[in-house]
Amino acid sequence: MRVSYLFICLFAFVSQLPALNSSEEFNSETCISILGSSFIINGELTYSNLNPRAWGKLMNVRMVNGVFEDLNPETCPKGFDPDSNTDAFIASMDQYRDKGVLGFTVNLQGGMPGYENALNSAFTCDGALKPGYMKRVSRVIEAADERGLVIILGFFYQRQDQVLEDTEAIKRATANAATWLRDRGYTNVMVEISNEYRHPGFDHQFLRSETGQSELIRLVRSIAPSIPVSTSGMGNASFHPLLAEAADYILLHGNTTGPEDYPNRIKTVSSYGKPVIFNEDWCYSDDTRGIPDAIEKMKTAFAHGASWGNMNQQRNQHWPFIFKIGEPGEGTNATEDYALYEAMVKLLEIR
Repeated sequence: MRVSYLFICLFAFVSQLPALNSSEEFNSETCISILGSSFIINGELTYSNLNPRAWGKLMNVRMVNGVFEDLNPETCPKGFDPDSNTDAFIASMDQYRDKGVLGFTVNLQGGMPGYENALNSAFTCDGALKPGYMKRVSRVIEAADERGLVIILGFFYQRQDQVLEDTEAIKRATANAATWLRDRGYTNVMVEISNEYRHPGFDHQFLRSETGQSELIRLVRSIAPSIPVSTSGMGNASFHPLLAEAADYILLHGNTTGPEDYPNRIKTVSSYGKPVIFNEDWCYSDDTRGIPDAIEKMKTAFAHGASWGNMNQQRNQHWPFIFKIGEPGEGTNATEDYALYEAMVKLLEIR
């Protein structure tokens, strides 16, 4: 059972939170933009010095709990420190960049940490931003910017949306987050409104509807028109036509889809003439559903024109979070993790 709304409000200390100062502008050095179906960083096609088939793609890794906190004293891991956790994530960035990764997915309400009832949200009940949480988000965005990397910043996550009291609070949260990104001057960020918006773990029906997602996409664009914005569907690697029209880029999840289905799924959404990017694909050996391995899925997506993103859920997202790339024999999917990124190096033709 998820934590109650009353419990959330109590432990968020809403009435005691100071106002968030978003007026201090960051001098961003990395700018992500879109040209047709390609991603551009600082005016150049991504990977323009590597494999021509990689030009315009954005290989990425899901690190949604890189800014995690748990304000539920009954579930928070003993000794867990949010700032040290973010330090560890930032320290791992160079390792991924060297393997060809250009983006990380982070979420303002995190991701499933491997246990229920966590209280992890950058938003208060009325949609205000929490300063301490956003300070960690700033650190991640700015560390990525310094390295020429991109952050795919999700706003809402299932199991956490109940912190927001109603639809108006959701809209305020969206507006506040978009305004914060704009006023901070971040240019290396792409927005993902909701992680798997159709997921039954969302309490608010507004977030589970295509019309609601489309409205929030338009809201972000009206506030921060230079920031690419999209949302993500379920693990069937499909994207609703209404959202394909509304979004700046097509965001797919492939968790429950085999690579043999990728060509048709990618072809369907490619017809909109926008970049196609997977930013979640769960496919490691401890997955009892028997999803094919990550390397095959990465290669298939890449071959058919899509960017691809890895989710090593057991290692990167479940507590205890391990953000660095694994080494063979290290445990927690480390051997598969190592093999995946070595395969990525070969795919991109990094020398």
